[in-house]
Amino acid sequence: MAQKNYQKLGLYIHIPFCKHKCAYCDFYSCDNYRMKGTHSTPEMKAFVGALTNHMIIVSDRTTEYDIDSVFIGGGTPTAIGSKELLTIVQNIPELFYMGQDVEFTVEVNPGSINAHLLKQLHRLGVNRLSIGMQSANDNELRALSRIHTVQQAKDCFEAARDAGFDNINVDIMYGIPNQTPQSFARTLEFIGGLDPEHVSMYGLMIEEGTPFARHKDQLRLPDEDTEYQMYFDGIAFLEKHGYAQYEISNFAKRGFECRHNLKYWSCEEYMGMGPAAHSYFGGTRFSIKPDVELYNRALEKRSKMLPGSILDENIKIGKKEQITEFIMLQLRTRRGLYFDEFSERFGANFLSVFGKRLQPYIENGFMTADNAHVAFTPKGMYVSNYILANILPTDSPLEQNLARSV
Repeated sequence: MAQKNYQKLGLYIHIPFCKHKCAYCDFYSCDNYRMKGTHSTPEMKAFVGALTNHMIIVSDRTTEYDIDSVFIGGGTPTAIGSKELLTIVQNIPELFYMGQDVEFTVEVNPGSINAHLLKQLHRLGVNRLSIGMQSANDNELRALSRIHTVQQAKDCFEAARDAGFDNINVDIMYGIPNQTPQSFARTLEFIGGLDPEHVSMYGLMIEEGTPFARHKDQLRLPDEDTEYQMYFDGIAFLEKHGYAQYEISNFAKRGFECRHNLKYWSCEEYMGMGPAAHSYFGGTRFSIKPDVELYNRALEKRSKMLPGSILDENIKIGKKEQITEFIMLQLRTRRGLYFDEFSERFGANFLSVFGKRLQPYIENGFMTADNAHVAFTPKGMYVSNYILANILPTDSPLEQNLARSV
């Protein structure tokens, strides 16, 4: 019998609980449902039941798909309690078809996970960890209102290695209040000593609605020139130590690029479950309302369809939006945008439509191009949002015709 050819699909699961909400974070999470010792709250237990029912609905819709990436994030997945987290992890291979080569990631925060839980996760098939370290300076961690220490970050990493994890990402940040190029260099050296397979390096963003936004005038933030220096110091250090930058904020040793995140940047399909989770499936982009109490009520009982009350967005992606997203997401990567892939997908010559708009950025060293592709240089990556705003599709007649012809 011929082997069935399944399509590939990624799964994202959002666990919306935290022990403590960080002052800069604008991801949906709740820190008002805290565990009592080692016991989960009724809301957490209800969430696991609701999520299981959500997973059943999704699994019934995706029987023709091979799950090749799973990412459990939040929030803080470990804030829900070991028993509940392990139940979620166990349910995934029971409900979905997963091949042998699946990438299975769980986010963890230092100080909120123990060696025993790490070993249990690894035994159940989790093969990649993402550790939210952020800084190797305790003062900077306090400035971010993180609740772990540098020593706890080191202990977490070493416990993950002892548990058998050979694919670990570590998050670090630049642009932190009171941070200097020298203190950031020490964070980089700390990372070099840990030697993870993957590093995510993010610039601090002051997001609306966060405590940092409300008290921005009181923050002693590095100026733009200092942030610029730290960004390029980070690139230079990581590349020297064997990490290739494959996306604006992501660096990996050869073969350790994050498959799940590459799905986002390659416009591939993924399904999100949990409050505030986003999906792209069947040409439609949709999301779940960021409300765990609503989520728990709506999915308390099993049903064949996702309750409409929890849908926050449900948009069929139009032709112009497909073009915009493809350009924006492809150019986020160091690989860049290949003209033959654009032509195959949209039936048009990329340079004939957008070439003139790219030329000033190529001439000034922000982009590089040859006969096959165009990509940002490191300098261009740093200001990519500004450049993309100027080169993405407009309402010109030529681009309107392109959108109609797709």
